[in-house]
Amino acid sequence: METPVKPTTHYIPAKGLAGLKENWQSDLLSGFLVSLIALPLSLGIASASNFPPIMGVLTAIVGGLVVAFFAGSEPTIKGPAAGLIVIVAGCVEELGRGDNELGWKLALGVIVAAGFLQVIMGLLKVAKLADFFPLSAVHGMLAAIGIIIMSKQLHLAVGIAPSEMKGKEPLELIAMVPESLAHMEWHVAIIGIISLIILFSWPSIKSAAVKRIPPALVVLVVAVALGFYFHLSDTRQYGSIKPLVNPGEFKLAINVGFGAWAGDLLPIALKYLAMFTLIGSLESLLTGKAIDLLDPYKRKSNLSKDLTAVGIGNMVSAVLGGIPMISEVARSSANLTNGGKTRWANFFHGAFLLVFVVALVPLIKLVPVAALAAILIAVGFRLANPKEFRHMYAIGPEQLIVFVITIIATLATDLLIGIAVGILTEFIIQVVLGLPLKYLFNPDQTLVSNGNHHKLTINGAAVFTNYLSIKKQLDIIPQEAGQYVTVDLHRAHYVDHTVMENLHNYERDFQLAGGEFHVINLDEHKPMSAHPLAARRKKMAI
Repeated sequence: METPVKPTTHYIPAKGLAGLKENWQSDLLSGFLVSLIALPLSLGIASASNFPPIMGVLTAIVGGLVVAFFAGSEPTIKGPAAGLIVIVAGCVEELGRGDNELGWKLALGVIVAAGFLQVIMGLLKVAKLADFFPLSAVHGMLAAIGIIIMSKQLHLAVGIAPSEMKGKEPLELIAMVPESLAHMEWHVAIIGIISLIILFSWPSIKSAAVKRIPPALVVLVVAVALGFYFHLSDTRQYGSIKPLVNPGEFKLAINVGFGAWAGDLLPIALKYLAMFTLIGSLESLLTGKAIDLLDPYKRKSNLSKDLTAVGIGNMVSAVLGGIPMISEVARSSANLTNGGKTRWANFFHGAFLLVFVVALVPLIKLVPVAALAAILIAVGFRLANPKEFRHMYAIGPEQLIVFVITIIATLATDLLIGIAVGILTEFIIQVVLGLPLKYLFNPDQTLVSNGNHHKLTINGAAVFTNYLSIKKQLDIIPQEAGQYVTVDLHRAHYVDHTVMENLHNYERDFQLAGGEFHVINLDEHKPMSAHPLAARRKKMAI
């Protein structure tokens, strides 16, 4: 299929049943192609999360067949995400205390509660709180998640028994890599290495037709063939290693455990409730914002409604035994690339997965664990790509510091502490660079409107901690044709990268609506780098 032609700004695909009638062919094809990407990823994510692999596919099915009807975004695809692997796996391990079956069912009770909180948060329209988090800390948290994923999957890709890694922290797993390479099981390692070669070399293929084939699907086909050749089904020659996937049973009657809400498990349950709610919601909201920027029809998602939809999906999925879901960025991007136009593409993706899981379970049982490990290594690498480090440095050295410290803190502790340390680091750097403390949460701003002309003057500072106040003022102004907005930062002593990025997004939204949006009086500010959205500080004190 050819890349869809960029539409005119006047055309927007119809919604609901009219959208189905108008776009069913393109949405059906895109849903099918996205389901081919989602199948191996869902299996791998659930397996790495200490859930039965088939339950990852169940989550994606719910994300399509159920959540599509509630979503506040047309092009996003809902399903399990690699960014939640660390949280889910930790929840199962800590609640189960060595018993994965028990840990899985107790974790389901926590996920149901987190989904309920997401529904409430969406109804209360708290999606805007995502703008509070400094972008460098968020990217640092995601990079740390990528490193944690790779730290475990590297061992599985070369045939190390899972029991060898039990109870080890990410830094310990990283330190184990040389020993694992020295004691690899060569049949399994060959499958893992070939799978990695396919995944990392696929983007360099020049044939447009070949590149449209999901590389993860190619990995599954090649790995299954190699599994037959190496007789991986003969477990006697592999000892404690289980080289093939055990997908588990696909059934709709799971005994969800709520025993974690009492006794000495309660603090653990509350910790993971906070993680599921915060990290899952944050990832979904960031995905929604990112996909809005990629949408060729320039539609703007209702992020609060979308968060409610994700919460409903998490509750339904967990009751059925599935892992948590989010609006997933890679699959959503693939949906747009493949010509998906409406939420029906998400629905069709779920429908195809349901067909696959019913018809292909015998084939799934032939998938080598090393192949899924390789797929997750590639996902982890994308999250922690070295380009991210260069990108952060290009925005400003202070952004790289926050990014790296967030990674280190997350690896040494957990996600909640990691993101908190990142936020604290950003705050300390801003104070050192001249942020007046009295403007920490109050930017001292004035909005003057004269007809369709609006001028927002910000004094003191414009930083992530007071951005919600700035956003509240900007949201008063209607985004429509003929509106002229000016943001005057002449007397803002410090403007951070997060605010610059968000103001840039406002500029885009107003221009798409036919209005104008200008940020003025930054000539006396010194940027922290040559990047157009770098943080800026006033050359002379106010």
